[in-house]
Amino acid sequence: MKVVVEILTGNLFYIQVGNDATVGDLKKEIEAQENLPRDRMIMIVDHENQNHLITEEDGASLVGCGVQDGSHIYLFFNLLEAESPYHHVFTLPESLLW
Repeated sequence: MKVVVEILTGNLFYIQVGNDATVGDLKKEIEAQENLPRDRMIMIVDHENQNHLITEEDGASLVGCGVQDGSHIYLFFNLLEAESPYHHVFTLPESLLW
């Protein structure tokens, strides 16, 4: 099945998974394709004009969570933990500081 994934920036991308795929399989594909941290993913599926949080464990089937071919999934992220390898700090050049 092919699903549409949308992140907070409004970017859309497509993920292809098998019809028997699990929540963990989808997270793994998103991580591989988009280089996003799967351990922080929060997913909401738009199913029949109603949004449902995918709260099941990684081993749960996507179909059992209401995901089907063509589903639209909104992707959010948990807050970073201090020891996370994905933590980045950005600094502005002094010329941009007031």
